[in-house]
Amino acid sequence: MNLDGQTCVVTGSSRGIGRGIAKDLAAHGGDVVVNYRSSENEAGAVVEDIEDDGGTAMAAQADISEQDDVESMAAAVHDTFGSVDVLVNNAGITIDKKFENMTREDWETVIDVNLGGVFNCTNAFYDDIEQSDTGRLINISSVVGQQGNYGQANYATTKSGLFGFTRTLALELADTGSTANCIAPGFVATDMLEEVPERVQEKILREIPLNRFATVEDISGIVRFVASEESSYMTGQVLGVNGGMEW
Repeated sequence: MNLDGQTCVVTGSSRGIGRGIAKDLAAHGGDVVVNYRSSENEAGAVVEDIEDDGGTAMAAQADISEQDDVESMAAAVHDTFGSVDVLVNNAGITIDKKFENMTREDWETVIDVNLGGVFNCTNAFYDDIEQSDTGRLINISSVVGQQGNYGQANYATTKSGLFGFTRTLALELADTGSTANCIAPGFVATDMLEEVPERVQEKILREIPLNRFATVEDISGIVRFVASEESSYMTGQVLGVNGGMEW
């Protein structure tokens, strides 16, 4: 799964799953753009780790919900690396509340980042992906988009919305040879999961047939496959990486 010569943008990659994806793609030859909104030091540390391992990377600040930010990021990426081959739409936020307590602002804030941000970033790099010999659009969804989840009506809606977006872009890109696929991770052992109360973690764990949470590497390895030439005949798919949870 050699990614030599490919430029890969990973949104929200200063921490968590995005950080793991960025480092994995770089370890296999990709020139990686580490996008962040406010975690400048963390993004810089990811770039430093990649460069220490012999890879190539740059940090790029942008609030993906802001179109002007994304356009400025795209210009900086093009100046440094040229055209983009792989876009991983990973960045996302949660504002968890029961629907009866959810405000319109809670709803719109999550929609603006998790769907609006995907539009902004895909729009900024669409021509690159369409024209690339190895164009890959990879959207990171969630098992929550497949199952729903208590207190996450806004988040679940955005993550399920990525399924239709992915399928449509796959059809529109197909005649160019570029692909669009969606990865729906289950519950991953990151600092975000650590914030979940232990009793809730235990309840979730009982619903996972493999009886463990995913590691970041479980997800980044699948992303690397989808980014590689080996996946060239797969498009429009939703890959559930969830330890066997039903959906």
